[in-house]
Amino acid sequence: MCRHLVYLGPPVPLAALLVEPPYGLQHQTWAPRDMRGGGTINVDGFGAGWYTPAGPMRYRRAVPIWTDKNFAALARVTAVGAVLAAVRSATPGMTVTDDACAPFTADGWFFSHNGFVAGWPDTMAKLAERLPVTDLLTMDAPTDAAFVWTLVRDRLRAGYGPAEALRATVAEVSAAAAGSRLNLLLTDGEKAYATTSGHALAVHHAVGRVLVASEPFDDDPGWVQVPDRRLVVAGPAAYTVEEL
Repeated sequence: MCRHLVYLGPPVPLAALLVEPPYGLQHQTWAPRDMRGGGTINVDGFGAGWYTPAGPMRYRRAVPIWTDKNFAALARVTAVGAVLAAVRSATPGMTVTDDACAPFTADGWFFSHNGFVAGWPDTMAKLAERLPVTDLLTMDAPTDAAFVWTLVRDRLRAGYGPAEALRATVAEVSAAAAGSRLNLLLTDGEKAYATTSGHALAVHHAVGRVLVASEPFDDDPGWVQVPDRRLVVAGPAAYTVEEL
């Protein structure tokens, strides 16, 4: 399992989102509050992707977030108005490298997967057959999360809207690998798209800003828990929750 978060709103330091909150992603690395039986810690790496005037920027490391002093310094001085970040708990047997950490990115999108694909990789063999060979050969890492991103990206490039790309991917993977957990998170810097399929998700919306996260990073009563099997579409102005 993993923990992930999207923030969209007025620029704030990365540290205010990831490091400083009492139950933020840094805290969730060693003491998450809602793993739902999917492990106990998230120390197999972390990553953050945000948008700058020069284009998307990404930082990934295969170490616990609290051990990276360079990121701590960067987070204090880097203000972001749109960011997707994640801390990783690698599925047993999967590689632990920088490239295996979310967010995955292409074409201006950032993506993260909180969960696992049951029976990986055997259950995905048939789905892989329909993907371009070059996409499979250039996956960031030989992991279930990177493969799910390849499925989503293929649909986005085929003309699917982001919400429908996530919905179709969850349905396809769930049918091939029953028991998978598929909480997916996708953003283009303007909106966030998220699914709940086997794991937790919460939304905090205020005037001009929104957070979508695996779990609340503080005790603010404005956090709203999202039920299972839902699709969230969120932006700074509003958010919707519908059946997945």
